[in-house]
Amino acid sequence: MKFLVWFALCLIWGTTWLFIKVGLEEIPPFSFAMIRFLFSILVVGILLYSVRIPFPKGKTEWQLLAVTGFFQFSINYSLVFWSELHITSGLAAVLQAMIPVFGLLLAAMYLPEEKITWLKVGALVIGISGVAVIFYDQLRIESTMAFAGSAAIVIGAFAAAHASILTKAKGSAMHPATLLFGQMVCGTVPIIAIALIAEGNPLDIEITALGVLSVFYLAILGTVVSFWLYYWLLRRVESSKAMTIALVTPLIAVICGNLILGERLRFETLGGGLLILTSVGLIVFRRKLIPASNIDTEVGENV
Repeated sequence: MKFLVWFALCLIWGTTWLFIKVGLEEIPPFSFAMIRFLFSILVVGILLYSVRIPFPKGKTEWQLLAVTGFFQFSINYSLVFWSELHITSGLAAVLQAMIPVFGLLLAAMYLPEEKITWLKVGALVIGISGVAVIFYDQLRIESTMAFAGSAAIVIGAFAAAHASILTKAKGSAMHPATLLFGQMVCGTVPIIAIALIAEGNPLDIEITALGVLSVFYLAILGTVVSFWLYYWLLRRVESSKAMTIALVTPLIAVICGNLILGERLRFETLGGGLLILTSVGLIVFRRKLIPASNIDTEVGENV
């Protein structure tokens, strides 16, 4: 079951890059993010009320939701939407693959049972190398704005990793839907303010059927379904395993580009894909690959 959820998340988030690109052709980035999350909040709120899942309550819960919502939605997603105006999807995917790296470092601070090991470090290096191989021809930074966009993606990756680690460390008692609802409510407020100030009245935006489809896909599958499943998974596996999704989604995005847009699959895609799968295999199946006595060898003990 856990593998099926992990695989479903790879498929869903691997296709969101395509829909973000399509939507950004019609909708300004912050308004796009605002519309997406407001619709997601409405859907999750109705679900919580309908099936009587408890809404967030109490100061402690709302403090956690405010911090993680700000990291995950205000910072990460707004920067991703803005950055893709200035850099290629390929470069964005490579930089977003830093999420498990930051997650590994942060887990050592908040989750003492999840130790940094040489195997994890090596696997992440292999995985990021695989993503870079796939998109090697898109890794150029040709302007100041492209550099700013690249830096913004890295900041967003750190924020996303921090949100996931804090959620696992301190929010495991909350229902996944409750977590998602509270985080979106808190995280969307700054996005609304930025969108209205920088981009004006969203009612003035002319959106075609394709733009509406992008919003619906990103709101329902890319947010409600995916984060519900992700928080369910995060409670049941190590954070490093859950965050390997960020390594696989670029490969899924390339495959979707081939199947949907007719883009050519290059030899480098095969090579990079094998590196990514090797990386994921080393992290996910490492207990079957190495003796139990060696699993918890910490990096700090060897340097």
